[in-house]
Amino acid sequence: MLVRAEGIKKSFNGTEVLKEISLGVEEGEVVAIIGPSGSGKSTLLRCLTQLETVDEGNIVINEKELVTMQKDKAVYAKSAIQHQIRMDTGLVFQSFHLFPHYSVKKNIMDPQIRVLKREKKEAEKIAGNLLAKLNLSDRADAYPNELSGGQQQRVAIARALALNPKVLFFDEPTSALDPELTGEVLKVIKELAKEKMTMVIVTHEMAFARDVADHVIFMDEGTIIEEGTPEEVFGNTEKERTKVFLKRYLENAWES
Repeated sequence: MLVRAEGIKKSFNGTEVLKEISLGVEEGEVVAIIGPSGSGKSTLLRCLTQLETVDEGNIVINEKELVTMQKDKAVYAKSAIQHQIRMDTGLVFQSFHLFPHYSVKKNIMDPQIRVLKREKKEAEKIAGNLLAKLNLSDRADAYPNELSGGQQQRVAIARALALNPKVLFFDEPTSALDPELTGEVLKVIKELAKEKMTMVIVTHEMAFARDVADHVIFMDEGTIIEEGTPEEVFGNTEKERTKVFLKRYLENAWES
């Protein structure tokens, strides 16, 4: 199992945001996490990618222990292990987090040179290959403010892929995009799924989650209410909370 989390708890200012969350992700698997706003989805992702620390629980990524419970206390691995785990994970944010003063190509090259210590020539070749793959070769010398939102998000995906992560996390990758730009980003993620890239995707795109995911997790109020295959969660759920959420989502989709 590439990612394993057990008994994850997280509170902010006395409010419990994650309550005993446990999940597993197999290599090559696509896991979609759905649920209403405020259910803890993004916080869970931030804990798995070391942007937040957990209060309790165990996390193992690529057979390396990030945090373990020792005498009722969450103890994190030494910084060297944390760094190794960070190299195994990539994260694509809602907002694109590109360097505005760097060209598209340099945005993809710079992390390779700084983090992986790649030679400039190799980094440039990898950047070029990824831009071609994501249909962005003609924008290599453009700057982020010259791109559409969809193009910026594809550059952010290319930048994450350039570091060769074992697992790629997406936090609502289309939420900052206009509806007409959403499709081009989802298409890229679908192609990665076909290539068996291990991915964990927090998304509000229900049709996308149903079509792409191998495993779907529905969260609400900091807990996992239901999980299973897309067919089980979307087609045969017996959980009333899941039914209410999906019904409301479909109604909103029709109204829009």
